[in-house]
Amino acid sequence: MSNHKRIVILGGGESGVGAAVLAKLKGFDVWLSDMGTIAPKYIDTLNQYKIDWEDNQHTEAKILAADEVIKSPGIPDTAPIIQKIKSKNIPIISEIEFGGRYTAAKMICITGSNGKTTTSMLTYHILKQAGLNVGLAGNIGQSLALQVATENHDFYVIELSSFQLDNMYEFKANVAVIMNITPDHLDRYDNKMENYISAKFRILQNQDAGDAFIYWQNDPIIKEQMSKMQIEARKMPFGEEAEALTAAYLDGENLVIQSNGNRLEMPRANLALKGLHNLYNSMAAGLSASLLDIKSDIIRRSLEDFEAVEHRLEYVATIDGVRYINDSKATNVNSCWYALESMNTPVVLILGGKDKGNDYTEIAQFVKDKVKAIVCMGKDNQKLLDFFDDDMVSMIADTHSIEDAVDIARKFADEGDTVLLSPCCASFDLFKSYEDRGEQFKEIVNNLK
Repeated sequence: MSNHKRIVILGGGESGVGAAVLAKLKGFDVWLSDMGTIAPKYIDTLNQYKIDWEDNQHTEAKILAADEVIKSPGIPDTAPIIQKIKSKNIPIISEIEFGGRYTAAKMICITGSNGKTTTSMLTYHILKQAGLNVGLAGNIGQSLALQVATENHDFYVIELSSFQLDNMYEFKANVAVIMNITPDHLDRYDNKMENYISAKFRILQNQDAGDAFIYWQNDPIIKEQMSKMQIEARKMPFGEEAEALTAAYLDGENLVIQSNGNRLEMPRANLALKGLHNLYNSMAAGLSASLLDIKSDIIRRSLEDFEAVEHRLEYVATIDGVRYINDSKATNVNSCWYALESMNTPVVLILGGKDKGNDYTEIAQFVKDKVKAIVCMGKDNQKLLDFFDDDMVSMIADTHSIEDAVDIARKFADEGDTVLLSPCCASFDLFKSYEDRGEQFKEIVNNLK
């Protein structure tokens, strides 16, 4: 059955192609346009489903003939084509919004400036271990729309960036998780923190009393924003110490999770993921799973046997007594803070990349206390060189390639030290992505052996 409504997809990556497939299978008139080059695997999918597409251009007349536009989260609202679409009052939505229209699955949605990938994957791991029919979507896994189109899950764990939340309107999270909020991507939000905060809190829209909101109780930004809102969902905060409503906390050296009248208790030392940030990730994932009535022993076992996320505090190798850690996913200052917090040896820190308006004050004390040397790695390192002066760190180097950065870090490091790639910055000055940066780092380190 054909549907004459015209859907235009902007962006030919995972998100856009997934939306195009779902729209096609629902009988819409579909057309996809990408200003860049579409990868061959996505072209194959578009052709397989007989979806019309173009790349390396935007044919304006075709785009502005849309009844609805599904936009890749990577395209900013300031893009000229988006401005023209808005001037025509054509609705613009995200792929997640579109996919959500065609499934009755329960949605466990996770956002935050840091920790959302690990928490999403850990939550997914627990649900899989429990035998639930669950998909992993959003910033990780296959696109939600593609899974809705070609599979039939009862649950979805969805990692949501602020960019995705910006174009979500009717979608509802049955379980919404905000790990933390620190400055990030402010260039996309008119350099206004309040705009970024509002984007993150869109994860709560449409929730009612039957839904749940899980959050870090000690985050000052979350607390302040909550004081301005009427939140219908059941509040389930987590933190190190038990307060009035705290649903996950530490009791001595034990992690406690309390939900739906059940109490799970396990030694913190048994958690697969170490460090304070990972304690919070484990709390949020455990709470999410407990709301689905998953048995405590399954949650406990899953928290014990989970394998860490690639590019997030990922151990690479020990060479000449020096540990090398790949934390390429640390694309903002707060992520680096968490990485340094977990270090218990002297650190040679590799920093740098595309600065997003970073304030390095947040990590200054950790640098003084734990970092013996900094290796700057980027096209332009002047801001880093100016901030981390001789009073803060005894050795600092200016490099413009990953090869040089690793070489100098090796020279700075002594037996018992850790070389930590935790850049604080986006990767796009020297690399295709943070994954590309992390892969190159691992390859170079492994070649040192």
